[in-house]
Amino acid sequence: MEWVPWVPEYAFTMADNHHFDPTESKPLTTELEVLAHEATAENVELSSESTPNQQHEIAQSESIEHPVAVATEFEAAVEHEPDYDSADFAEALANFDREQAAESAAAQSLTAEEAIVTGTVVKITDKHVVIDIGLKSEGLIPLEQVLDINGAPKFQPGDQVEVVVEREESEGGGYLVSYEKALRHKVWDKLEAAANEKVPVKGMVLSRVKGGLTVDIGIKAFLPGSQVEIRPVRNLDGYIGTEIEVRVIKLNKKRGNVVISRKELLEEEQNEKKSVTLATLEEGSVLTGTVKNLTDYGAFVDLGGLDGLLHITDMSWGRLTHPRDLVNVGDEIQVKVLKFDKDKQRVSLGFKQLTPDPWLDATERYPIGAQVRGRVLSVTDYGAFVELEQGIEGLVHVSEMTWSKRMKHPSKMVKPGDEVDTIILSVNPNDRRISLGMKQLQENPWEQLEDKYPTGAVIEGRVRNLTDFGAFIEIEDGIDGLVHVSNLSWTKRIKHPSEVLKKGEKVKAVVLGVEPENRRLSLGVKQLQPDVWDTFFAQHRVGDVIKGKVLRTAQFGAFVEIAEGVEGLCHISEAVDEHGTPVKLDVGDEHEFRIVKMNQDEKKVGLSIRAVGEEASRAEVESYKERDHKGSSSSSSSSSSTTLGDLINWKRSEFGE
Repeated sequence: MEWVPWVPEYAFTMADNHHFDPTESKPLTTELEVLAHEATAENVELSSESTPNQQHEIAQSESIEHPVAVATEFEAAVEHEPDYDSADFAEALANFDREQAAESAAAQSLTAEEAIVTGTVVKITDKHVVIDIGLKSEGLIPLEQVLDINGAPKFQPGDQVEVVVEREESEGGGYLVSYEKALRHKVWDKLEAAANEKVPVKGMVLSRVKGGLTVDIGIKAFLPGSQVEIRPVRNLDGYIGTEIEVRVIKLNKKRGNVVISRKELLEEEQNEKKSVTLATLEEGSVLTGTVKNLTDYGAFVDLGGLDGLLHITDMSWGRLTHPRDLVNVGDEIQVKVLKFDKDKQRVSLGFKQLTPDPWLDATERYPIGAQVRGRVLSVTDYGAFVELEQGIEGLVHVSEMTWSKRMKHPSKMVKPGDEVDTIILSVNPNDRRISLGMKQLQENPWEQLEDKYPTGAVIEGRVRNLTDFGAFIEIEDGIDGLVHVSNLSWTKRIKHPSEVLKKGEKVKAVVLGVEPENRRLSLGVKQLQPDVWDTFFAQHRVGDVIKGKVLRTAQFGAFVEIAEGVEGLCHISEAVDEHGTPVKLDVGDEHEFRIVKMNQDEKKVGLSIRAVGEEASRAEVESYKERDHKGSSSSSSSSSSTTLGDLINWKRSEFGE
């Protein structure tokens, strides 16, 4: 006979085949149903973790795998079991219906009333915590509802847990239950009372969510980011895992939403402290406060509900680059109230005012010439600031760092943090300035320069720099001499040193003078050659007639080149001929000039054209007198009677007129 899964209809057919009495067929069916059910229950052991649906599937699968055995047991049961009547079957069926209806009613009642039930944890899966809630199907808690701050489940198998039944799952069987709802129901009354009475509650920050934080206050509540602190908070992650005190500001029992605030409590606390602080605050008082915030211009200090500004200039008698060089957020410091505006509630604080001003006796403690040691605070283009003590710093100017002029920047000598020895050059307590020197601790090359390079000595150096007024020649490290543009050539008029010198070239020069106290060394290049003026003055005297060429003219006369590199001036009053007629002097014209003036010290020569004509006239008169004396036998008295007309007639006869 072919085996098929047992169902009541099929059992009835088999009973007809074994018992031909039609009156027993119906009770037999009832007996077989009971026997088959009991036989299945005895041969299948279900774990407490399986659901009734799973037990039914296991029973069916085992019946299908062993059809012969089940059939044999079925036939044996039919032969040995007592007969049941229809009343027993009806009663059993009624009992089953009542049980099913009772469980369904109980589940519906729990779901509708959201009553809290206690269950036992059976097992934990990757999505749910399975618990026994006293019904035929287990309860399923979503796993995320029972995780702690570290992401681990709060419960283990065997633990008791209170939940609220929400609904029956359509797939897989079981009831969906909520641990969070049970918590809300338990603490809701407390939260409502706390919200109405504005009583603070404590909670643990669990995680960061969009717009704020999740805080466990018995149930999960939302703490908006704007309600965390009085001032905006940029990083909320730092609050995770900390216990905080909050106030319930909004409840929605239907949705199960709770909104809390920490800011309200902080503001109330701040206002209480502020009232106390304002009552005792006055200018000149010394208070203890906590650094709340740092800016580039100072620090805000909480005096107890009231913030005061500690400006960077009032932090130290010295110079600070930033307030964090002295204080940090959270530091507890003592400050002095410098100014208090009650109307605007603004407080100006001072820290350096708690100690005496170190500049008051700086002159006595730092005399000029004293050697002191300090720490380099900063380096600039013009020098380095050195801290001598807290609140006292001095400047080492770049020119006081080394005798050498090759240093391009102070950073080549020192850097921040270096310990350096210096010499006090000057102290100005009123301006809070101290001038320091470093090169004074080195040997001064200028002190021995006069003996090393006496006046007239010929030296050799390299052209270091060219300016409009001359050229600087470095003769050794730290020693530069100046060749003035007027000392470059005897004969040429040099407008710029670049006309005869180039930067970097080696040249020879003559030492003209040394001034160690002013650190000046005068050099000359033209002095390597003989002075053309000295030669000219040695070869010429006043009254000499020389030939010259007009170089340039001016309103008062003309400059005439009378020798190479030597110029003379012919004044306009001297530029006339023997008849008194003005002589036009154009550039490039050549004329004969008589030297009428010479000044060797000033290197000046005065020239005249008129003097040349007058000398010629005198010579002609003397010549006429001499001829007239020889040709006449008259006495000497007659020669003296020569008239101007006789001289003119003689002059005409000379030119053949």
